[in-house]
Amino acid sequence: MTKGIFITATGTDAGKTYVSGLLVKKLRDSGINCGYYKPALSGMEERGGKLIPGDVDFVLKTAGINDEPQKYVSYSFKPAVSPHLAAQIENNPIKLSKIKADFDNIKQNFDYIVVEGAGGIICPFNLTEEKILLPDVIKELKTDIIIVAPASLGTINSTFLTVEYAKSQNINVKGIILNNYTDGDIMQEDNKKVIEDLTGVKVIATVKANEKDLQIDTEDLLRVFKEV
Repeated sequence: MTKGIFITATGTDAGKTYVSGLLVKKLRDSGINCGYYKPALSGMEERGGKLIPGDVDFVLKTAGINDEPQKYVSYSFKPAVSPHLAAQIENNPIKLSKIKADFDNIKQNFDYIVVEGAGGIICPFNLTEEKILLPDVIKELKTDIIIVAPASLGTINSTFLTVEYAKSQNINVKGIILNNYTDGDIMQEDNKKVIEDLTGVKVIATVKANEKDLQIDTEDLLRVFKEV
């Protein structure tokens, strides 16, 4: 059985893609067959006359997976807007059944798989044909989650609210990762402590700006995954 974890965040641009790349790289560097999947991506990049799912391409290259990025994402949209709106603009509605089928297909190639969400915990995928919010995707894939949060001012509020909403949806939060963290910064160190105290969830790693490796013990990281 494949084991998986879902990466969500306190909001857009918190660093989900960057952290996802480091997570997959960490395990693959340890000799573990870890893969990656992204249900929906908005804001494709144009390179050499082609549209590329840039976030997916970044994770694969970071992790050393030499494959076509289009294989690892179910829905890729050109407009850099919320997935539900991008899907409406391109007349390609997101369906939970396709996400589940693609996930089941991709996970067969890996022992572990990191799934990256879009936006924050409440991100809408479809608000017309069928109502799909990010928690519906997480539940359909039967994963627990890691929350990526910025280490900066304001993160206590946004991280606490994200954790509490996840809990209200019966989604298990296995850890928090603080991004753009600076050792010795008194505010950020306090943010870490307060977040753990208020949420009861451990900050399992901190990621410095431009860090190339995730500073967490491999065995500790493996414990956040569960069979999917």
